[in-house]
Amino acid sequence: METSSSGITNGRTKVFHPEGGVDLQSYQLDMQILPDGPRSDVDFTEILNAIQEMAKDVNILFDELEAVSSPCKDDDSLLHPGNLTSTSDDASRLEAGGETVPEKNKLNGLYFRDGKCRIDYILVYRKSNPQMEKREVFERNIRAEGLQMEKESSLINSDIIFVKLHAPWEVLGRYAEQMNVRMPFRRKIYYLPRRYKFMSRIDKQISRFRRWLPKKPMRLDKETLPDLEENDCYTAPFSQQRIHHFIIHNKDTFFNNATRSRIVHHILQRIKYEEGKNKIGLNRLLTNGSYEAAFPLHEGSYRSKNSIRTHGAVNHRHLLYECWASWGVWYKYQPLDLVRRYFGEKIGLYFAWLGWYTGVLFPAAFIGLFVFLYGVITLDHCQVSKEVCQATDIIMCPVCDKYCPFMRLSDSCVYAKVTHLFDNGATVFFAVFMAVWATVFLEFWKRRRAVIAYDWDLIDWEEEEEEIRPQFEAKYSKKERMNPISGKPEPYQAFADKCSRLIVSASGIFFMICVVIAAVFGIVIYRVVTVSTFAAFKWALIRNNSQVATTGTAVCINFCIIMLLNVLYEKVALLLTNLEQPRTESEWENSFTLKMFLFQFVNLNSSTFYIAFFLGRFTGHPGAYLRLINRWRLEECHPSGCLIDLCMQMGIIMVLKQTWNNFMELGYPLIQNWWTRRKVRQEHGPERKISFPQWEKDYNLQPMNAYGLFDEYLEMILQFGFTTIFVAAFPLAPLLALLNNIIEIRLDAYKFVTQWRRPLASRAKDIGIWYGILEGIGILSVITNAFVIAITSDFIPRLVYAYKYGPCAGQGEAGQKCMVGYVNASLSVFRISDFENRSEPESDGSEFSGTPLKYCRYRDYRDPPHSLVPYGYTLQFWHVLAARLAFIIVFEHLVFCIKHLISYLIPDLPKDLRDRMRREKYLIQEMMYEAELERLQKERKERKKNGKAHHNEWP
Repeated sequence: METSSSGITNGRTKVFHPEGGVDLQSYQLDMQILPDGPRSDVDFTEILNAIQEMAKDVNILFDELEAVSSPCKDDDSLLHPGNLTSTSDDASRLEAGGETVPEKNKLNGLYFRDGKCRIDYILVYRKSNPQMEKREVFERNIRAEGLQMEKESSLINSDIIFVKLHAPWEVLGRYAEQMNVRMPFRRKIYYLPRRYKFMSRIDKQISRFRRWLPKKPMRLDKETLPDLEENDCYTAPFSQQRIHHFIIHNKDTFFNNATRSRIVHHILQRIKYEEGKNKIGLNRLLTNGSYEAAFPLHEGSYRSKNSIRTHGAVNHRHLLYECWASWGVWYKYQPLDLVRRYFGEKIGLYFAWLGWYTGVLFPAAFIGLFVFLYGVITLDHCQVSKEVCQATDIIMCPVCDKYCPFMRLSDSCVYAKVTHLFDNGATVFFAVFMAVWATVFLEFWKRRRAVIAYDWDLIDWEEEEEEIRPQFEAKYSKKERMNPISGKPEPYQAFADKCSRLIVSASGIFFMICVVIAAVFGIVIYRVVTVSTFAAFKWALIRNNSQVATTGTAVCINFCIIMLLNVLYEKVALLLTNLEQPRTESEWENSFTLKMFLFQFVNLNSSTFYIAFFLGRFTGHPGAYLRLINRWRLEECHPSGCLIDLCMQMGIIMVLKQTWNNFMELGYPLIQNWWTRRKVRQEHGPERKISFPQWEKDYNLQPMNAYGLFDEYLEMILQFGFTTIFVAAFPLAPLLALLNNIIEIRLDAYKFVTQWRRPLASRAKDIGIWYGILEGIGILSVITNAFVIAITSDFIPRLVYAYKYGPCAGQGEAGQKCMVGYVNASLSVFRISDFENRSEPESDGSEFSGTPLKYCRYRDYRDPPHSLVPYGYTLQFWHVLAARLAFIIVFEHLVFCIKHLISYLIPDLPKDLRDRMRREKYLIQEMMYEAELERLQKERKERKKNGKAHHNEWP
C-alpha cells in the first residue's frame, strides 16, 4: 500500500530538511512542509468538494484492494517487513519526480516509509489472535474515515504487527472543528500600566542593584526552552470556514503531536468493528483482546551525544529529560507548559499541583524545624525533664505483669528529653499554624489552578458527553430510556437496583473497615504479650528498653500488614465498584477512588489513632487493671508519656512508606524494562546491535497503569494526611514530606519520560474528586490536632498545674519556675501489698534500698491508699479533664473561624486574571470583527476588479 502525505494547497509543496532536529526559535519538529501561496485566497467550498471527492476515491481504491487481497483477514497487503533501510515505491517515484525524501525521517521511526507522513498513533496486535474479522472491519472503517495506515512486523517477533496511523490535514481539520480544539489566531497584546517618573526612577535604581545579585537559580534558562506559541496567542475553537483567522505557518506543525494523537484517538473511539448498536470503539477491542496495545509515539530518544546547550534539543522528549527529569535540575521550577504540550493538560495539572504542594511545604517545614530546634535549645531549661532526670528516689510500678521489674523514674530521662523536643511551648502555635496552612494551601491552589486554566485555555472547556461503559450496556441493554441531553435511547438502571447495589457495596466497605480494626486489635495483643517477653529477655539492652523494643517491632509489623492489606483492598475496591455498575468511566473512577482512599486511609492511620487516643487511657490502676478477655493487661504509656510512642509510629511509618513507594515507582519499571532488553539480547546474541524503530522501543516500555494518575495522587493525598492530621505530635512531618516530594517530582518525571509509554494527552480542568478529599482532611486535621494537644500531650496538665497548683498559683504566671514539683504532683502512690496475685512482680524491689519496697508510683491523679476513698480521682483530675474539654472546644472554634475567614477573604480568581479575561474577551470580539470586515472588503474589491455584479450588502 502506497502512502503519501496530504494537505490541500493551491500550489506545489516543497520539503525542508532541518539539520539540527528541533529549531528552538521557530519550534519546528523534524520535517516541515511549507506550502506556497496565500491562504486567504482559498475557496472553502472548493476545498470541501475536493475532500469529498478524495474520500470517495480513497474508499473505491480500498474496496478494490480488499477485493483482490490475500485470504488473510488482517490485510497483509499493507504489511512491510521490519527493515528500516528499504525504500518504498512511493519514495522512488517522489525522487524521480524531482522531490527528495528525507532519509532522516525514514530512519528515526517517527514517519511512514515515505518519510513524509508522521505517525500519529500505533495499534499492536498478534497474528495468532483469533479476533481477525473484527480487526478487518475496524481497519476498513479507519481508512474510510480518511486516516492513512501502514503495517510493520516486529524485528524480534514476527507474530507482533504494528499498525501505524496518520491523520491528513483535512481529517485533522474536520475533527478539530467537531471537538472544539482551540488554536492560536492572534498574538497577545500586553498593555503596561502607566508609571510616574518617580516610580520609574525607583525601578531603575532597583534594577541597578539587582545586577549585583546572582540570577534566580531556580528558573530555567529561557534560551534552552522553546518559545511555545500558544502561550503568547489568543485562541479560539478551530473552524475551517474561518481558517484565515488562524496563524498557520505550516499545516504539518499547526496541530502539535499531542493534539494529533488526541484527534486520532477520538476517531478510533467512534469507529465500528461489528454490526450492532454497541459494537464500537477502540477501548472495547482492547478489552476483548483484538488489539494488544494502543499508544501515541514518543518523539524519539531522550538522550543525545551532544550537549543541549551547544547543539540544542533533539526533540521535546530530550528537552523534557534535560530540563525536567534529570536529577541535575532538582532545584529548578518545572517547565509546566512543555509538560502540558507533550503529555496533555491532565498530567500537566498533576505536576502543577504537586509542584505547588511542594512549594507550599517550605514554610511548613521551616516552622516545624523551628519548633524542633526550639525544643533542642530549651532542653536544658525544661524543668519537667530536669525533675525526671533527678528523680532517683522515685520508684515506678512495673508496666506489665510479673516479669517487668520496678524502675527508677530517672531511668526514663532520655525519653523525657526526647518528648520535650516535640512537646514544648511552640507545639500549640504550630498546630494552629498547620490548620491555617492547610486552608491557605487549598485556597491559593484554587487561584493557581484558575491561572493555569486560563493559560491553557481550560476556562470555557467542558467535558464531552461521556460514553456508557460496555459493562453497563451489557447488563442493562434490555431496559432503555431517552437521554435528556442527546435525545437518544440508552440503557437504564432502575432506582431499586441501584440502591440495592449501593447497600451491598457499603456493607462491603464496612466489613473491610472491621478487618482493619481486627488487624489493629491483633497489633494491640502483640504489644501486650511482647512487652512481658522483652522484659524477661536475656539481653540487658532489650530488657531495659522493653517498651521501646515493643513499640518499634509493633510498628514494623504494622507496616507489613498495611502493605499486605493494601493489595487486598485494591481487589475488594475493584469488586465493589464493578458491583455498583457505574454508568460512565468518570463515575467508575470517582467511586473507585473514594473506596481506595477510604480503605488505605483507615489502614494507614488506624494504629496511629489507637496510640494517640487510646493507648494508656483505659488501663485502670495498679491492683485493678482492665484486661482483654480477662487475660491480658492493657498496655500502659511510658513514664515520660505516650507522645514518644506516637512520634515513633509516625516517623517509622512515614519513612518506610515513602521509601517503599519511591522504590516501587522507579524500581519496578526499571526491572521490567531491563528484563525485556535482556530477553532480546539472549534471542539475538549480545554481539548484534539492533536498531529498533521508535514504535518497537515504545512497545517494549511499560504501559501507564490502568488507573492513570490514581496511584500518584493517592500517595500524595495520604502523605498530606500524615503531614496535617497528627502534626502536633510530629513537627518534622512537613520536612520529611518536603524532602520526599523534591525526589518524587523528578522520579515521576523520569518515569513518564523514560520508563513509560507516552500516555494519551487528555484534558482536565482540575484535580477532580481529590480536591474534596483534601478539604475533608483539612477539617479532620483540626479536630485530631486539638485532641492530640489536649489528650495525648502533657500541655494541658502542665498549664493547670502552673496556674492552679504550682508555686505561681494565682499569680498569672506560667514560666519554668512555676513548674517546680510538677512531676511529683502528676504521680500517684500505690501500696505494693494491694497488687493482684497475677500482677505481683517477681522482684520485691530490695535492690533499690536493701529492703522490700512498700510503695511505688504511677502516672495518674488518684488518692493515696490510706485516704477515705483509696485510689479515687483527685480534684486535680477533674480540673485537668475540664481544661482539656474546654481547650478542644476553644481550639476547634477558633481555628475553624480563622479557616472560614481566610476562605472568605481570598477570592478564587486573582483580580488581574479577572481583568485579563474581560479584556481578552473584548479584544477577541474586536479582532474577529476586524478580520471578518477585512475579508469582506477584500472580496468586494476583487469583485469590482473582475467586473462582476454584486448585490448591495453590508458593509
